[in-house]
Amino acid sequence: MQALFLNQKGIQANLDKRQQLTFEKRSVMVLPRLLPVVAAVLLSACSLQPVYKVPAMDVPVQFKEATPQAAAFGVWQPAQNGAGSRVVTVPEQWWTVYGDTTLNQLQDEAAAGNPGVAQAVARLRSAQAAVASSRAAQLPTLGTTGSGSRALTGGGTYSNTNGDNVARSGSINNNFSLGLNASWELDLWGKLSGAVDANQATAQASSDDLAAARLSTQASVAQTYFSLRAAEAQMQFLQETLNNYEQSLKLTQNRYGAGVASSADVAQALSQYKSTQASLIEAQTTRAQLEHALAALLGKAPAAFSLPVTGLLPEPPVVPEMLASTLLEQRPDIAAAERRVYAANAQIGVARAAYFPSLTLSAGAGYRNSVLSDLLSAPNLFWSLGPALAMTLFDGGARSAAVESARASLDLAGATYKQTVITALQEVEDNLVAASNLTQEQQVQTDALAAAQKSLTVANNQYKAGIVAYLNVLSAQTTVLSAQNSLISVQSRRLTAVNTLLKNVAGRWQTEVKVAAGAKPVVGQD
Repeated sequence: MQALFLNQKGIQANLDKRQQLTFEKRSVMVLPRLLPVVAAVLLSACSLQPVYKVPAMDVPVQFKEATPQAAAFGVWQPAQNGAGSRVVTVPEQWWTVYGDTTLNQLQDEAAAGNPGVAQAVARLRSAQAAVASSRAAQLPTLGTTGSGSRALTGGGTYSNTNGDNVARSGSINNNFSLGLNASWELDLWGKLSGAVDANQATAQASSDDLAAARLSTQASVAQTYFSLRAAEAQMQFLQETLNNYEQSLKLTQNRYGAGVASSADVAQALSQYKSTQASLIEAQTTRAQLEHALAALLGKAPAAFSLPVTGLLPEPPVVPEMLASTLLEQRPDIAAAERRVYAANAQIGVARAAYFPSLTLSAGAGYRNSVLSDLLSAPNLFWSLGPALAMTLFDGGARSAAVESARASLDLAGATYKQTVITALQEVEDNLVAASNLTQEQQVQTDALAAAQKSLTVANNQYKAGIVAYLNVLSAQTTVLSAQNSLISVQSRRLTAVNTLLKNVAGRWQTEVKVAAGAKPVVGQD
């Protein structure tokens, strides 16, 4: 009996060994035959997306408001670049050209706490995750499965040879399986690579959006700070003026008491005093609101932020006479718009690929048996290997609609890019002329204020001597107040123009374009 058992065990082992060798032999024979097929399929892969071209721009050869020396620079050179070849950066701490330590501190706080910048960072992370997801679709997937079940099968009844109904007992069955499966969709028509290209361009656009958000926040902080200091300067001047008007009012009241001045002079002096007092309150309100706006830009509650009053406006930097038009290529909003054109172009190829079949290679292997302890043995082995081809034959025009939608998105992205460039040109032109003319206007207004103050001194002396009426003094005071307010306004507007111009040229007066490692330098298109 024992010999018979050993003999059966040897026969079973020999059978297991032969089945295992047969499986290995078949695998060795099948896999080399599939390799040329896979290689041929991969080599036949192609992209269906159109050749990318930056939207053509019809622009003048020079800035309208440029100085004659700047005419040779031209106006715009759209970049001929592939996905991610250009790295558009904004200079760090470009606002230091104003030489204001308080502004430097505010910019550092805004960089750490501004909610708008935090939103742009989150959008960039989401776009980068989309790139990783699209790249993962190009790689094979590998998975494993395992299951175990125990089921009762009902017996029922049956009739025997005597015609009697006999009950049959049910049976309990076990089923265990363990398997490994893999699949790989081949990128025959550039569908997967096109999605990667589109997502990469979108991620680059999100990176440029982040740079644009930071630049916008920095410019807004600087502009709000300048407006706040201008409001403080106006407050200080109005307070000084109010003190002078108070003395004039007392002088007029004393002259009225002495019978030298009329009640009309007193009324006019009081009206001037009260009007200036109202203007001071308005300036204080403006200053408080600007401080609240500055707190919001820093990501703080207004109650948690306070800035000491100085009333000192920084001196704006001198704008160079010659600004290269290629500075616009460094604007992150223009770079982001151009990347979105590239992404929309890639999406056309993805939509076109839906017309063609998709090929997926799949393989699976594992063990299946009713006895768990004997699961991992050669007789229980199963495997499968083969391709799967899928193609949509009729979809009611859904694919053609998707292609048309992708083309419309490309046209929209191209029009948006052109509008962004045109807006940038307008902004530069506006602030070039503003910065130039306001510099001259500030000098003229300074001279006008000096003349008004001299006239007021003469009028006061003449009034005290009884030569002229108080109306002359009142008129001279009004002229000085208007001239001083105009001068502060011009100084603030000049700072605004220069600050906006710096924002328009991405925070730098000089051209500087970084090229990513391994990429060819960007060549402009005339």
